[in-house]
Amino acid sequence: MFFGWIQFDILLGDVQSLKEKRSVVRPIISEIKRKFEVSVAETGELDLYRRAEIAAGLVATDAAHVIDELDGIERLVAERPEIQLLSAGRRIHSSEDD
Repeated sequence: MFFGWIQFDILLGDVQSLKEKRSVVRPIISEIKRKFEVSVAETGELDLYRRAEIAAGLVATDAAHVIDELDGIERLVAERPEIQLLSAGRRIHSSEDD
């Protein structure tokens, strides 16, 4: 069994309030959930209205599937025109890792 996660540091465009931030972040989270059927949430920078941290995670039987899904999620986020992807970090672990 393999599990992987990816975390994004995102700069939002012309956002002036936390309410506007949510209107940008929620559709991204919803689209990731819908397209990839993974767990995803806003995980940091909750009080800053121009920054967001989003993370997604999944479990699969082989590493190749985890890598493919994480690649797809990263492409989806990077292609969003209303945000700027500042960084993406990922990890993949096996159930046999120490």
